[in-house]
Amino acid sequence: MVKFELGYFLFFILIIGTANGGIEGVIKVNYKFSGSERTLTALKAHDEKRHLRLLAGVDLPIGGTGRPDSVGLYYAKIGIGTPSNDYYVQVDTGSDIMWVNCVGCDQCPRRGYHGLELAFYNRKDSLSGKLISCGHQFCKDVNGGSVSGCYGNNSCYFNENYGDGSYSMGYFVEDVVQYDLVSGDLKTNSTNGTVIFGCGGTQSVDLRSSDDALDGVLGFGKSNSSMLSQLASSGKVKKMFAHCLDGVNGGGIFAIGNVVKPKVTMTPLVPNQQYYNVNMTAVEVGFQSLNLSAEVFTNGVNKGVIIDSGSTLAYLPEVIYGPLVKKILSWQPDLRLRTVNDEYTCFGYSGSVDDGFPQVNFHFENSLSLRVRPHEYLFPFEDLFCIGWQNSGSLSRDKWNLTVFGDLVLSNKLVLYDLEKQAIGWTEYNCSSSIGLKDEITGSVHLVGAHSLSGASSVTAQMALLLVALLHYSLLNR
Repeated sequence: MVKFELGYFLFFILIIGTANGGIEGVIKVNYKFSGSERTLTALKAHDEKRHLRLLAGVDLPIGGTGRPDSVGLYYAKIGIGTPSNDYYVQVDTGSDIMWVNCVGCDQCPRRGYHGLELAFYNRKDSLSGKLISCGHQFCKDVNGGSVSGCYGNNSCYFNENYGDGSYSMGYFVEDVVQYDLVSGDLKTNSTNGTVIFGCGGTQSVDLRSSDDALDGVLGFGKSNSSMLSQLASSGKVKKMFAHCLDGVNGGGIFAIGNVVKPKVTMTPLVPNQQYYNVNMTAVEVGFQSLNLSAEVFTNGVNKGVIIDSGSTLAYLPEVIYGPLVKKILSWQPDLRLRTVNDEYTCFGYSGSVDDGFPQVNFHFENSLSLRVRPHEYLFPFEDLFCIGWQNSGSLSRDKWNLTVFGDLVLSNKLVLYDLEKQAIGWTEYNCSSSIGLKDEITGSVHLVGAHSLSGASSVTAQMALLLVALLHYSLLNR
């Protein structure tokens, strides 16, 4: 087993901004790998499972079992129902539906990650819980039209199928989701919003592993079924969010709302893609452009680069990976290369990697670039350094395969997602500092800082990541 010290105890603040302005609110979220030893093999295994979901329709005969987020990086503690009960859900920008396990799921595990006692939602125990019928507009939207065989008040069912064959099945319900409303600097009050989510009753075997099990999934994808889209459609939030992962000190910020400080250059999202894809135009190594044809950046089923904070590493097509690694290694031609675990290229080096190796710059539409320094793409292992770039071409018979940028390249950058303008942007930033969020009612800017916890030994104690929401003042009176 290859052990890598990545230093990714990541802690975010997730901020939701209202369409008409508002006040900050909080949901605590934590990095699932915190407090445990991480290996490049484990992180890659997580990514391979995850990319089974991202790569539906692409021939990627990669191994592993379970759903893509079965080793989900981030999980949140949220309250659901009246009275509220707590649930731990995986945070996933690569999926849309929020769902939790419900009573009646006999084969669901009773204990999960770190021995957490899992909860089971019961609509009948909540004064605000409602069934969603098959004739409900939400049900028609997620099914692409009227449901065949729907009559009366029959339930609206969901079946979340994943690329590796795993699945979760159940029916949709509506209830209030509890979180904390910021009432001042570092002060919060409880508030809630109504959300339609899945009530899981059946899981495939792959989803029942007690090692990784949580109460459900909190999807932050692009579709209208996501919690973000539901809140936006009711005029409560803007469809904008951001994250800033502190790869140096740990911690960082994950924000949803109108971030106005710092200013960020944006690039358009690739149209008609399920995920957050952007068009790459060039690759530079040490300020020298790789000699790549234009078709390298346009071929493949998944157009452009998938920006995915749920992945840990960075995956490049074979036609980019090969020239990139060759150019990097040419800076030190006398290196003795070793292959570790039959897949990782490593070498001994006694100097500073930032002095001895080139930085890599990826260029995108609208003059946006993304810089990755040597200490970010080279990881220490014992007395060696190993290359963190991964060749997605080695996993597929299609050399025009996917490009996924995970935390390897996204750390130490504030990344903004503007779904209203269909654009993404980023800038290098001190993720242990603060960002400015605009209140659309007053025009004032709220500074929101990063947070981090260390030394936590239990799931409850590890709740280190905040989901902060800018909600309309009128919500306080509802």
